[in-house]
Amino acid sequence: MEQRDLQKTSAEIVILALLEARSRHGYELAKLIESRSDARLQYQVASIYPMLYRLERKGLVQGKWVEKAGERRRRFYALTPAGRKALTAQRRLWREFFAALNRLTRFDHAS
Repeated sequence: MEQRDLQKTSAEIVILALLEARSRHGYELAKLIESRSDARLQYQVASIYPMLYRLERKGLVQGKWVEKAGERRRRFYALTPAGRKALTAQRRLWREFFAALNRLTRFDHAS
């Protein structure tokens, strides 16, 4: 499996987790993902928005247009209560998956 495949699989939890603290727009999400992962994960802004639209259709995030003087209009996304529940569930699933993977591959002993 390539890093791109892992990145695609983890995209939903990454976006939900970054929206947990506050509302953000797509460009900000793309930049946060890149900076907080030390550039190991990178999503093109053009791919972030379809993910956000999909999460919005699922009821996990809610988008809201915001206009500020002197700035272009941006759509900010926030977690919904269903999104918070989904994030909690996904964290549990990923934690269990990584624990099982670690037991099988002994990642914690790799150099």
